Amino acid sequence: MTYKDEKRGTWYCKFYYIDWTGVRRQKMKRGFKLQRDAKEWERIFLEKQSGSPNMTFQALYQLYLEDIQSRLKRSSVNSKNQCVESRVLPFFKDKPINQITAADVRKWQNHLIEDGLKPTTQRNINGQLNAILNFAVKYYGLPQNPCKVAGLIGSSKPKRMQFWTHEEFKTLIACVKNPTHHVLYSILYYAGLRCGEALALTPADIDLEKKVIHVTKTFHRIHGEDVITSPKTSNSIRTVPIPDFLCDQIRAYIQETYGLKKSDRLIPLVNTSIRIPLNNVCERAGIKQIRVHDIRHSHVSLLIEMGFPAILIAERIGDTVDMVNNIYGHLYPNRHEEVADMLQALVSK
Repeated sequence: MTYKDEKRGTWYCKFYYIDWTGVRRQKMKRGFKLQRDAKEWERIFLEKQSGSPNMTFQALYQLYLEDIQSRLKRSSVNSKNQCVESRVLPFFKDKPINQITAADVRKWQNHLIEDGLKPTTQRNINGQLNAILNFAVKYYGLPQNPCKVAGLIGSSKPKRMQFWTHEEFKTLIACVKNPTHHVLYSILYYAGLRCGEALALTPADIDLEKKVIHVTKTFHRIHGEDVITSPKTSNSIRTVPIPDFLCDQIRAYIQETYGLKKSDRLIPLVNTSIRIPLNNVCERAGIKQIRVHDIRHSHVSLLIEMGFPAILIAERIGDTVDMVNNIYGHLYPNRHEEVADMLQALVSK
């Protein structure tokens, strides 16, 4: 039932429900501007309690969100939630999950395609819906997942990424006057760290005597709050050897940064504050604009050009050999002719 709070000028709902232990409990929620908002909150709450296949997609999603919050990193949950709220809920939220058909999914997929989203983005969003409905099949009695009938859209392989050659990077870094941006770009390019990993670094993470960077965490800005978590995967926890010149640059930066403690962030920036300065310096330097993450791609491209194998690159950047081959395989020189030439040379001896 919904009621008007005359003192506050808002609405609230108060009702009884049976919890998962079979006990009858009372629930009250205040602070709704409109009566329909209070009714909607009550409806979704009761649907979640019943957990039946005729609950709305909105109620199912709330159950799914509660489930993954204890299993995934906060940054991953936030990323999923942003995707679902903007691209999935507007289409499915009021529909009972047992009434979502493969035709509904196809119609929704067509909207994603018509919006001109990148193939990898299409595949990711489709995967979010598929995961939520798989959750309903496994735990809430949904007979089948209509996504499996509808099929996939998009592509799991990204288009060829942009990257800088070493000459382009040298041209760019010569134009960077801000010391914080200078050391950040150098770490990304010469150590191959992800941006979040670089932003999480403290002086304590860098052993300038042994010439290594210890990567053990990553930085996120979530709803205006700075959050430090473990890195993206278990492979991401690693020790990255760095060259003397980068050690010297980091040492000078630390010495010149007044009052920087061992536990302070080396680069006190946030992801969103990096893109525009990077684009500006690209324009000044007269080189092509790339994303911040593409500086990491540039590091990998440099290592491939220098002849290092995929297994070494994977260990250095904290990823798998399969990922290196999948994303960067096209950067490797074509070795088939080299094989033929070496076989010819072997037989001709």
